[in-house]
Amino acid sequence: MAAPLQCPQCRSESVLRTPCFSLVERLASLLFISPLRCQGCSLRFLTFRLGRRYSTDRVDRREHKRIPVRLFLSFSGGRVRGDGTVLDISMGGCVIKSKTLVKPGDIFYLQIVLDERQPPVEVAGIVRSVSDRGISFKFLRAAHENKRLLEFLQAQSAAMESSPHPK
Repeated sequence: MAAPLQCPQCRSESVLRTPCFSLVERLASLLFISPLRCQGCSLRFLTFRLGRRYSTDRVDRREHKRIPVRLFLSFSGGRVRGDGTVLDISMGGCVIKSKTLVKPGDIFYLQIVLDERQPPVEVAGIVRSVSDRGISFKFLRAAHENKRLLEFLQAQSAAMESSPHPK
């Protein structure tokens, strides 16, 4: 049986392949050495993957696994205030639905309600894109720097992995 790949920093087995960023990484991938990103602590590392077990989710430009959610959010920045619904969230950012007009590059202070019995989690984010799907925010600080958000993401990720997947 193949041994699971683990993050060298936190020992989590929740790692995903990420795109190669340099010519050296592309050449190393020919030798089965690939870049991976830990979904627990966000560490990006290179490792020999042949004969090792890891998630084979499609590699794309995202560095973190998206977790589908429906959470209330309010945001403010400059003269703009708005609210909406978080549709998916990851260690690096989130996608929201909102009627508020924003543009890429705008920076906002986000308040995300993870649990109605607790105060919202507060994070800063920059608008990456605006599309029919929603407004994509990139967190200015990684989620692992916010204990409550990190615990929420880890719990949601564990729940997704333990639930049966529809075929």
